[in-house]
Amino acid sequence: MRQITLKDIAKALDLSPSTVSRAMRNHPAISVTTRKKVQKYAAEHKYKPNPLAMQLRTNRNNTIGVIVPEIVHYFFSTALAGIQDEAEKSNYNLLFCHSNEDYEREVRSVTTLLDARVCGILASQSKTTREFNHFQEIIDNNVHLVFFDRICTGINTDKVVVDDYAGAYKAVEHLIETGCKKIAYLGATSLLPIANNRRMGYEDALRKHKLPMDPKLNIVCDTVELAREIIPEMLAQSPPPDAIFCINDEVAAYCTQFATSMGFNIPDDLSVCGFTNSYLTEVTYPKLTSVDQHGYKMGQTAARLLINRIEGKETKRGVVSRLIKTELVVKGSTR
Repeated sequence: MRQITLKDIAKALDLSPSTVSRAMRNHPAISVTTRKKVQKYAAEHKYKPNPLAMQLRTNRNNTIGVIVPEIVHYFFSTALAGIQDEAEKSNYNLLFCHSNEDYEREVRSVTTLLDARVCGILASQSKTTREFNHFQEIIDNNVHLVFFDRICTGINTDKVVVDDYAGAYKAVEHLIETGCKKIAYLGATSLLPIANNRRMGYEDALRKHKLPMDPKLNIVCDTVELAREIIPEMLAQSPPPDAIFCINDEVAAYCTQFATSMGFNIPDDLSVCGFTNSYLTEVTYPKLTSVDQHGYKMGQTAARLLINRIEGKETKRGVVSRLIKTELVVKGSTR
């Protein structure tokens, strides 16, 4: 059964659509008797207002678009929760788009959100994105844009980022201070600033403690599919690494599983550290040491920054950057 409209209510009660509309909004020009009659009929027939139609009538769009590369990923799911909670506080609706790490899909997502006349967009770019004209188009259309986590350095707009460098540095220094000397880094494509920042944190920690940097131990490996190929080869080296720092918890969890199956004792033979501090850290054996990047707080902060821009409460000219601090959570997978 289709949902009834204001016109349906007007026809049933022999009223004009404008009278019904004002009655639903408790307009004082409509008698109390008529208001009650209209609202009673609407409730009995489960009338629901059309948000888009209301926005067109009032010329106020309170819808925010969100583009994320992954939904099932723990970090992005927690960031989305933070975005939604913060948006609801200020009565904003959300339209979610999932790029699935695909550039073309990301471009289509931007088009979809602009066609929907959203008043602002929160975006975390795909790792396959090489050109950024679609993001510039958002700004050219006078729509507010805030990047979070995966930012586009070529676009001059607000951003909320994690201190990836400091998080990686602390993690690798922890591995060194617990006696590890041959530390591998399983990272991501250098096109992503977050990957570069974590790699630099890894390298600088090694430099500080005068440990060698072996190119064979610094490899792009940010998915479980890549981990299945790379980790067995890495652990077959002679001697193998005594620690592996992974760009995310998924790769780190697989690393602990595979290393154990090869006869490595974790953490005595091999320390493993992840990045995110997701639920996976509690279900691996031993529990996984990881860098907490506080996804929920990032989502809240990004949404609040965007809403403040939309409502004119954030008046700083130029780019506003917010930094979310990380925290190393030490568990059983490191010495």
